[in-house]
Amino acid sequence: MEQRGLRDLLSALFVTALVVSNIIAVKIGDFAGVYLPVAVVIFPLSYILGDIITEVYGFAAMRRVIWTGFLCNLLAVIAITIGREIPAAPFFDGQAAYAQILGFTPRLLVASFIAYLAGGFSNSAILSMLKVKTKGRHLWLRTISSTVVGEGIDSLIFITLAFGGLMPGAQIVSLIIAQWLFKVGVEVLATPLTYTVIAAIKRHEGIDVFDKAMRFNPFRF
Repeated sequence: MEQRGLRDLLSALFVTALVVSNIIAVKIGDFAGVYLPVAVVIFPLSYILGDIITEVYGFAAMRRVIWTGFLCNLLAVIAITIGREIPAAPFFDGQAAYAQILGFTPRLLVASFIAYLAGGFSNSAILSMLKVKTKGRHLWLRTISSTVVGEGIDSLIFITLAFGGLMPGAQIVSLIIAQWLFKVGVEVLATPLTYTVIAAIKRHEGIDVFDKAMRFNPFRF
């Protein structure tokens, strides 16, 4: 597979994980007494893939992937909303369920989009800067540190904007911490696999980008 093909595959997996996580996030799951959106089972995958893309191809490549994910997610939201508003056929009895499961409130959408962009760019920029400072060593430190910050920002922004004023402050803080720890825990557990995948891709591609003169402006295209 050519170099571009591998990067495109990783980008496609990233976008899929992002879009699917936003669709299934409506369900709140019971994780051994901790209540979290079931999206936590797949959303951390987007951060792992983001780490891989940034580590191998650099921040500029990941910047394009982040904006691609944003546009694809926006398209999915628009399509689902249009589908919800189209009058149902007389024999279709699932309109209420469709609206309930696939309904998006403006507040949740804004919270989700802002959190995604802030967390994603923070994660990629930190990993990229640490790679230069560590001269490419200590990959585990870079991936985990960037995830701790990126996922922390994502969880803080989303929970605060989505539920602020709707539940007690203590409960909001508890949700932020629980979601953050769960996501970071997945990253830590996946570290050996991340090492293996990154090493294999670097060998195959013959590429290992260091962003020594990078401007970490998310809007610089």
